[in-house]
Amino acid sequence: MHTEYDMKLNRADLWSLEDYAEARPAFRAEVLAHKKHRQVRLGEHATLYFEDAMTMKYQIQEMLRVERIFTAAEIEEELDAYNPLIPDGSNWKATFMIEYPDVEERRVALASMPGVEHKVWVRIGEEQIFAVANEDLDRSTEDKASAVHFLRFELSAGAVAALRAGAALEMGIDHDAIPYRKSVDEAVRDSLLGDLTA
Repeated sequence: MHTEYDMKLNRADLWSLEDYAEARPAFRAEVLAHKKHRQVRLGEHATLYFEDAMTMKYQIQEMLRVERIFTAAEIEEELDAYNPLIPDGSNWKATFMIEYPDVEERRVALASMPGVEHKVWVRIGEEQIFAVANEDLDRSTEDKASAVHFLRFELSAGAVAALRAGAALEMGIDHDAIPYRKSVDEAVRDSLLGDLTA
């Protein structure tokens, strides 16, 4: 399934600051509705937010708006920063967030889960795929995890074919501090299938 949002973004895909001010309310509502079917809660304190060209376009437009960025060179810098988070047709890309409202509770929890970002997985039928984490920079130390990670799930041709043929989709975390697994609902599954063009 191809949409207008299945490629890397360039400057021609973006609104000027003036045009975005007009388009923003409708676009924001569209993005929020879209995002509802692109997140998977992995227990009480962890969530995968699956990114695509639409979510990244929104991120870039918001960054340009807040920072009042309008020069070509600065816009290209934002595109270079966010385009790597758009799926390439054979993978899913997600922001993985560990969420605790209480600062001290979060500090203690993160100290208990170093390496958690390497233990996040998707399972399609019998094939389990662990995330490739933080290709941009290392966010964790040996002593504690970061609260935010960027993950890539690289899917084999067999896994993509199985998913298209109706294989079950599960996601989870294999870490002693925060173990979890769940089946993914149909709306999310359908949305993620749209990322796969390979």
